[in-house]
Amino acid sequence: MNDYRVSAGEAQEDQFTAAIEKCTSQIPSSAYLGAALASMAVSVGFKIAKKDHMALFVGQWAAPFLILGIYNKLVKLHGSDASTSTAASSIGD
Repeated sequence: MNDYRVSAGEAQEDQFTAAIEKCTSQIPSSAYLGAALASMAVSVGFKIAKKDHMALFVGQWAAPFLILGIYNKLVKLHGSDASTSTAASSIGD
């Protein structure tokens, strides 16, 4: 049976991805959590105002905000092109 897994540092991202990660890593992780909580609060407000479609639309934003927050945190911790040695050395910093 063949092992097709990619090892750390084996594949590299392009410069566009690196540029996006450099910009988005400046955003604090709490901003994504705040955006998720705000979308839930706005959704409740729409529900109270009996605007059910808007409540569902805005309420569904919470999950993508939380996923973006997780991605942001992973980029801060490991980066997209971190090799095993760089990832291990950054943990001790």
